[in-house]
Amino acid sequence: MKLQKLLTYIRKAIDDYHMIDVNDKIAVGISGGKDSLTLLYGLRRLKDFYPIPFELSAITVDLGFEQYDTSLLSQYVKQLNIPYYVEKTEIASIVFDHKKEANPCSLCSRLRKGAFNERAKAIGCNKIAYAHHKDDVLESFLMSLLYEGRIHTFSPITRLERSELELIRPLIYVREGEVASFAREQELPISKNPCPADGITKRQEAKELICSLKTTVPDVKERIFSAIKGSGIDGW
Repeated sequence: MKLQKLLTYIRKAIDDYHMIDVNDKIAVGISGGKDSLTLLYGLRRLKDFYPIPFELSAITVDLGFEQYDTSLLSQYVKQLNIPYYVEKTEIASIVFDHKKEANPCSLCSRLRKGAFNERAKAIGCNKIAYAHHKDDVLESFLMSLLYEGRIHTFSPITRLERSELELIRPLIYVREGEVASFAREQELPISKNPCPADGITKRQEAKELICSLKTTVPDVKERIFSAIKGSGIDGW
């Protein structure tokens, strides 16, 4: 996927849901994965011509895995001329050694988000940006339907009352395959997820289910996404 197409998707999402206001200070969480690096790159390029001025910062939450190295991320963010912060934590030890969670993803996610939000507030940001793309929207919808029995998925904008931050998701119109294509073309410094639970989550099950449905309903992703937009789910 070319940069112009990515920027078109991002700008449409921002405009459709009024994600950015004048002089917003937005923190982007980057993990080293293709999604977050693509989002940071896209927002940085959008910033050059978008009519509403805003500022960007990048934050990495270091979970405490011994093999995790942020040096390549630091170089990448420096090239984009964006302030970069690493929030060091002991989340990996808490989740896997002390709590020994059978389902570690939920606790890890809460702790990681808490650490990220605290650092974002500390550096003066009023908004945070997550790199959830269109496939994430669909997978979350199926997870809620199948495992919780409710019609729900995350919204383009979420107000975090406790932290007084606003969460935006500018990649909601971008398919995962397009993100992967863009990351390859731009040779983004993607690093492997060090988490031992990577790839064995409920989200992976939902992803595989959608893939299986595509064999009989080729446009199933667009149909589900259209249903979400017209469903009256909060925020859509």
